[in-house]
Amino acid sequence: MFLDTISSPSDLKGLGRAELRALADEIRTFIVEAVARGGGHLGSNLGAVELTLAVHRVFDSPRDPILWDTGHQAYVHKILTGRKDGFETLRQADGLSGYPSRQESEHDWVENSHASTILSYAHGLASAFDERGEDRRVVAIVGDGAMTGGMAYEALNNLGHSGRRVLIILNDNGRSYAPTVSRLSENLTMLRLSPSWVSTRRRIEGWTRELPGVGGLALSSWQGVKAAFRQMLEPPTFFESLGVRYTGPIDGHDIGKLEHALRNAAEYDGPIVVHVRTQKGRGYAPAEMDVEKCLHDISSFDPETGQPNGGGALTYTQVFSDTMVTLTDEHSDVLAITAAMPGSTGLLPVQERNPGRVIDVGIAEQHAVTAAAGMAMGGLRPVVALYSTFFSRAFDQANLDVGLHGQNVTFALDRAGITGDDGASHHGVLDIALCLRIPGMTVFAPSSAGELERMLIDAVALPGPAVVRFPKGAARQTAAGAVGAGLRSRRIRDGADVCILGVGKLVEAAEQAAEELESVGVAAAVWDVRVIKPLDVEMLRAAAAAPLVVTVEDGVRVGGAGSTISDAIADLQETRLSPPVLTLGTPDGYIPQAKPARIHAELGLDGHGIAASIRKALGR
Repeated sequence: MFLDTISSPSDLKGLGRAELRALADEIRTFIVEAVARGGGHLGSNLGAVELTLAVHRVFDSPRDPILWDTGHQAYVHKILTGRKDGFETLRQADGLSGYPSRQESEHDWVENSHASTILSYAHGLASAFDERGEDRRVVAIVGDGAMTGGMAYEALNNLGHSGRRVLIILNDNGRSYAPTVSRLSENLTMLRLSPSWVSTRRRIEGWTRELPGVGGLALSSWQGVKAAFRQMLEPPTFFESLGVRYTGPIDGHDIGKLEHALRNAAEYDGPIVVHVRTQKGRGYAPAEMDVEKCLHDISSFDPETGQPNGGGALTYTQVFSDTMVTLTDEHSDVLAITAAMPGSTGLLPVQERNPGRVIDVGIAEQHAVTAAAGMAMGGLRPVVALYSTFFSRAFDQANLDVGLHGQNVTFALDRAGITGDDGASHHGVLDIALCLRIPGMTVFAPSSAGELERMLIDAVALPGPAVVRFPKGAARQTAAGAVGAGLRSRRIRDGADVCILGVGKLVEAAEQAAEELESVGVAAAVWDVRVIKPLDVEMLRAAAAAPLVVTVEDGVRVGGAGSTISDAIADLQETRLSPPVLTLGTPDGYIPQAKPARIHAELGLDGHGIAASIRKALGR
């Protein structure tokens, strides 16, 4: 096998074309098997094999920085830079990161970046090299819809103005996390408005919709063809108007053509875009066909069929999806907004059931939030569905565009708290602290499937802004009648020795802690906080009467729910002397990848850890 002989990019230099093609096939097989074992990003990496081989044959990494946006398309890069054996531990605790990692290799310059950032890094690095008189080529690979993010355009504008020597590879696979959302390729007004083109397009769309059994997939494919056609014709004008030279498009699976284009582009004394066409999921039929699951972040699966292993449990995302279908069925003014992730956030069923009620803005969270504020001003009730980690990108807009104007915008923050496999950049531990800082924001934290459904309905009905945060994975089921209503907390059990106030997912851990404490003679009351803002006064009064109050949250401890609860108890006018408050939450630091259960245990946020902290505080 050629792959076994590759331990660094220099090992690629002497390979011929036939050997490179064989190596590409081996790499694809290796990636499918590695991701099948424990999950990961499949389609984006299968599509970038030849591109990565060509880049490492033309450029001298790490002297020439090779930067990836988005970072999840860098598996081949990791393999070629000596980390093939590490794929046995891909995305596992103490194992290989699913993203570039400065701690892993000198070939990785940027950590687990969010999308649309790499051109700014490239501009900065090129500026530093120029100032220091170093002749080094900065290579930035932009893909998976990163060009739909506004930050990428800001960087392009500055690159063109500065003339910095950056080689940008636009890895155009026609898709981001979902069909690419961009008007970049729609500047040929004459073509778009041509009656013959419009008539032909409508006929084709009508035919594809009517194809038995595959009409939806065929229509999606046709939309991709249209986007690809437009992008083939229009990018030169766009890029060069910004002062960035353009070349392409190039077949991204022809190594010879890629190398020729890259070598020529490397000689250009300024910023240049090499437009490369690739096929996401290439070489693995299930990934080529399943545009939603196999093309992005997936769990372990059968490599023969592409079907996921296990599963079947109701997830919080599914509950959100089902509830949104109901809300859009019943209320014509409710709609959803997503930032290029309609599938991952559970909005595809909503779109299928109620076409036009899901708006995908691309990787543009800031725009999504301010647009939602405008929709609310116009009488709609928008629900902005984001991963918790991506909400931080739009905090300013949530604060000043939604909060300041008191608009009825609901934020549905999926993957809140510790998420696990994707590591530090994807844990959703900041949202509580951020949302608590927005005046007038109601903050819901459901602890079960039923709670999520009830809270989403309540949030959409509120006159002002609200956030509903929920975790990744299987949804906890509660007994009938256990779901709360309105803005009230819920008392789960009584106890005179300590009062535990659990937030969201960690309510279950709080209950487990109470059971363990009972076995050693400590009677613990447990409350489901449910709504972190505004806090339920009845719960605060009950907590203030306890000898010790313990708050437990799946978010940052400093400035989070516990801090707010502690202050609220101290501010109760009827409380002469506040009880001590033990605040448990995630630390002030970047938490590495591992399964959520393991991380919670290491942080003392599982049932046993909470009980141990309480026993220590009580001196028992």
